[in-house]
Amino acid sequence: MEPIARRSGRRLARDLALLALAGVLLAVGAFFGYNLLYKNVYGPGAFVENYLTLLSEGRAADALVVPGVSVDSVELEEAGIDPMASDALLRRDALAPLTNIKIVSERTDGDLVMVTASYTAGGVNGSTTFAVTSNGWQGLAPGWKFARTPLGVIDLTVFGSMTYSINGFDLDKRQVSVDGIDAAPSDAVPMLVFSPGLYSVAVDTAISTASGTAVLADVPLTSVPVVVQTLPTDEFVQVIQDRVNDFLTTQCASQQVLQPTNCPFGITVQNRIANLPVWTISQPPVITVAPDGSNWRIPEGSAVATVTVEMKSLYDGSIWERVEEVPFTMSGTILMTPDGQASISITSVDIR
Repeated sequence: MEPIARRSGRRLARDLALLALAGVLLAVGAFFGYNLLYKNVYGPGAFVENYLTLLSEGRAADALVVPGVSVDSVELEEAGIDPMASDALLRRDALAPLTNIKIVSERTDGDLVMVTASYTAGGVNGSTTFAVTSNGWQGLAPGWKFARTPLGVIDLTVFGSMTYSINGFDLDKRQVSVDGIDAAPSDAVPMLVFSPGLYSVAVDTAISTASGTAVLADVPLTSVPVVVQTLPTDEFVQVIQDRVNDFLTTQCASQQVLQPTNCPFGITVQNRIANLPVWTISQPPVITVAPDGSNWRIPEGSAVATVTVEMKSLYDGSIWERVEEVPFTMSGTILMTPDGQASISITSVDIR
């Protein structure tokens, strides 16, 4: 029979081995658990994913207070960006949908961690790499911040309208430009935007229209130029048509002279006239309106005026009625005044 002391020794050794194995398993589990927690909750990738999630939920105000997101004028100037760039688009109403967020990779570069994320912004697939750096500790967890702001800039130029919408958010150029009411129609307006994000510019006014012109801001602290050329609305063209018709009829045809002043038609005669000529616009021009930078122009168009006048012969004094169609062509420019009115200048191209 085996002595009790020997059996107790073997049992103790087995128990100690089991305890050691349990300790190893706990240590391994804790190691992998920490790594999993670090990756999903406390790591730089999780930090970036949290920022992108805030954007996807429309929480613009919360995204702005994420460490490293806010930017000052010095950082903008160093990046070659206008330090007076407007922050009007850093709001919920100007955000486009952001979905399918996924952290693709993390790469250490000195003191930085380069985190690459993929996503779908407003239906467009994209990816962006963010520079993240240590930001101390939050209790027992490491803190992070963006080493370079993830904000971007769009330099927006809209020809033909001082008002427009971006992702459905209405803006007036004079409210977001540093020049205020003195903002020139053709000047670009720099505006800070969340990156990544899809920004669609549209115009829908009584004068001009432009369907959505979209740009993906996917590179932090980078300026993206956006140029939108509007087209005239049918209502605006009709207004110009009516104004031109009124000009030709009331200001030109009403002048009982052979060469109406500041008008695109007239005639010269070899004989004397026995009475004052009478003009009518027998074929008004068909007006079209074309973009001309920040304003508009009236392309050359054909028209016909008719003059009726009694002529007196210099040779024998006889009198007869002269009725003549006078073809002419005309063009013009349209300047939009600050109060939204159209100032039209008519230029004659061919008068006889």
